[in-house]
Amino acid sequence: MSVALDRDRHPIRAEGNLVTATAASDAPSSRGHRLRVAGAVKRYGQVTALRDVGLDIAAGRFLVLLGPSGSGKSTLARLLAGVEKLTDGTIRLGDALVADGRSHLPPERRDLAMVFQDYALWPHLTAAGNVGYALRRRRLPTAEARRRTHAALERVGLGAHADRYPHELSGGEQQRVALARAVVAEPGLLLFDEPLSNLDADLRERLRVEIATLTRECGATAVYITHDQSEAFALADEIAVLDRGRLVQLATPETVYRRPATPFVARFTGLAGELPGSLATARDEIATVRVAGRTVTGRLAGDARPDEAVSLLVRPAATHLLPARPGDGDTAGDGLPGTVLDLAYRGRGYDHVIVTPAGTLTSVFDQHPHARGTAVTVSLDPDGCFVFPVRPEPAGLVSVPDLRSPPPGASSSPLRIPA
Repeated sequence: MSVALDRDRHPIRAEGNLVTATAASDAPSSRGHRLRVAGAVKRYGQVTALRDVGLDIAAGRFLVLLGPSGSGKSTLARLLAGVEKLTDGTIRLGDALVADGRSHLPPERRDLAMVFQDYALWPHLTAAGNVGYALRRRRLPTAEARRRTHAALERVGLGAHADRYPHELSGGEQQRVALARAVVAEPGLLLFDEPLSNLDADLRERLRVEIATLTRECGATAVYITHDQSEAFALADEIAVLDRGRLVQLATPETVYRRPATPFVARFTGLAGELPGSLATARDEIATVRVAGRTVTGRLAGDARPDEAVSLLVRPAATHLLPARPGDGDTAGDGLPGTVLDLAYRGRGYDHVIVTPAGTLTSVFDQHPHARGTAVTVSLDPDGCFVFPVRPEPAGLVSVPDLRSPPPGASSSPLRIPA
């Protein structure tokens, strides 16, 4: 397994198939669990949903599992929760072995809680009743349970709505109740199953901030599932990118964006375009690429050889629009000549679609609009251009079925964590 390592903010090390993320030395103490996954494999009949996944996440860290539908992120979450059993490998929370190929600790004994996409509130219980339900197994005195329940609702801004039923609450308020229920029992691990996907954009952003703040305040280790790259970048201490059941990169958000480990990671985290070319020269991390008769500089992200076919993967932030230059019709000068195909107003400015001799670039930003059909030059920042060799993908990789509709052999029960 090839995994890029991050050294920007916190040390990350790789040991065989295990990838380790450790907290900075000045990080606050945490009651969260250290999470260790080693050699995790999950099969459903002939379908391999996870392939040799290894993680080591320090206590109190916020890990985001990022990937498209079928990447295996939901499978990994179900294994961490204890809803599914490992085929091979081990999972440890703190010092406890909770799963391997032979033993399996049930969800209610894993000291974890979960926040769901569909809120999963009891309709016959009030907000206070839903939050307090998570404390029943703790056998707390009634007064203490009420105090904790009220404090949890206050933390999410719903102290005044304690007696309301779910149908009397908005979607955002219901998700806040679910968040209060998850933290009220002070678990060591919090799992988030795309909790913001049912909310509108403005509410989603406000709740994202609340989740990030509350999770770090309570000190739990967090694992958050999403396919939304902006959500992942905003929330995570580390991002684990999964592709068809394999962990392909574990790093800080900055490193995933600036140093993608594979073309898949680069594509999934946002590109303006992908331009074909051939490698001209390479020295250390700097490569020059022949693209449509021009020479473009980028960061070498693989082991390409001179004259080998490569792809130049371009981040939107690496593009800059300039007026067309004299001579741009030939091979002189830097940048790529192009024509504006389309543009869209984005509030802060305009995103343009530019057709170049090498291919189309989207999301090319400028504060000023350039009319459709206008001749322009696209300047490219080498730091946001990644040069990968064109190679066939490894055989045997298939997408994992979406576990919201489990394949044969998978648990058909909803992902629920008993209180």
